[in-house]
Amino acid sequence: MKKLALHWKILIGMLIGVLFGFIMASVNGQVFVMDWVDPIGKIFVRLLKLIAVPLILASLIKGISDLKDISKFKKMGLRTIVIYIITTVIAITIGLGLVNTLKPGEGITEETVSMLKEKYSSSEKAKTILSNAQQQKEAGPLEFLVDMVPDNAIYAMSNNKLMLQVIVFAILLGICLLLVPEEKAKPLKNFFDSLNEVVLKMVDIIMLFAPYAVFALLASVVVSADDPDILLALLKYAGVVVLGLFLMICFYLVILSVYVKKSPLWFISKISPAQLLAFSTSSSAAALPVTMERVEEHVGVDKEVSSFVLPVGATINMDGTSLYQGVAAVFIMQVLWPEGLVFSNQLMIILTALLASIGSAAVPGAGMVMLVIVLEAIGFPSDLLPIALALIFAVDRPLDMCRTTVNVTGDATVSTIIAKSLGKLGEPNVKNWDDNYPVE
Repeated sequence: MKKLALHWKILIGMLIGVLFGFIMASVNGQVFVMDWVDPIGKIFVRLLKLIAVPLILASLIKGISDLKDISKFKKMGLRTIVIYIITTVIAITIGLGLVNTLKPGEGITEETVSMLKEKYSSSEKAKTILSNAQQQKEAGPLEFLVDMVPDNAIYAMSNNKLMLQVIVFAILLGICLLLVPEEKAKPLKNFFDSLNEVVLKMVDIIMLFAPYAVFALLASVVVSADDPDILLALLKYAGVVVLGLFLMICFYLVILSVYVKKSPLWFISKISPAQLLAFSTSSSAAALPVTMERVEEHVGVDKEVSSFVLPVGATINMDGTSLYQGVAAVFIMQVLWPEGLVFSNQLMIILTALLASIGSAAVPGAGMVMLVIVLEAIGFPSDLLPIALALIFAVDRPLDMCRTTVNVTGDATVSTIIAKSLGKLGEPNVKNWDDNYPVE
């Protein structure tokens, strides 16, 4: 009997989790789910985050030190940043085009706005988001560059929110390994090569529990969902965001088909476990180890490329989130500030969302914080900001799951494009967790 593919197991786990969540919600079993089921998902996410920093450190240092020629790194880095910027601008433009055409804000009544304001505007979450956005706004224009450079490498490695600092340290260490005599560099290179192999094996083992973990994660999402009436009122807005995200994935697949000459269905089947994990966890950082493993072993992207492009993408490439910024900002203006719907403001949304996606990568709750920054940049009335956040709180979690999936898909797509452009796209080389397990 043919073994069931991992992505099908994960998908089955997700579907059963949703069904179980609805059943438990209908019998008031929310406490049981949060006490006995949700911890399973949390443990899984922690395990993925546990190996993210060691994997980035080992693979990036090894990838750079294997280049032999430092000019190759410069070429790869420049192409990566340029392509990420282009895809982000395209994502925001798609979002703005849809929200201006479909006008989801026109379907929201005053009663719904009042209900949302009453439920969310005084919440601690809103206050935290506004506070974080204010801190970002007060920072200097180059503060995000300062934040990228660690003053303590060990501390940076202890905090997943400081991933960019880990990347900067790893790049510097990898370049220095290229510049010292080979006999001096070899022991350290061998260490990171060995660490990389061990951590990738940890990814394989952790992924054995993925179907059970996504069951737990989706069940907890369902039982903690907001008021169905509010969700229904915001359905049109959520539908516009999801349509935009779907079109963005179609854009990726067209590029892959035309430039990389790979079948879209083939590509989706190879990276689908990473996509499903991104959807279940709402975290690009948590999905990063799996994304790297799928892209390297199942798509055929050389480690030199994946070890740089994917960690950088997980921290600065937010195509899905940026598209959401465009839709959410215009939707909020349609409901609360229709006089702000002018062409100059929409151009400002594109520019601000692009810059915020790079500069706010390490900020907790980055999506909402970015949105506040975008709204303030176009002169949105400050007294309406809590109400603006209240408008979209109810559907933020499911939309966060969807936009994180697009973020991860974008990272995988760009890494494949870069690999193709550099002649570093080879044949897949799949490794299983028990390849070296002794057979009796």
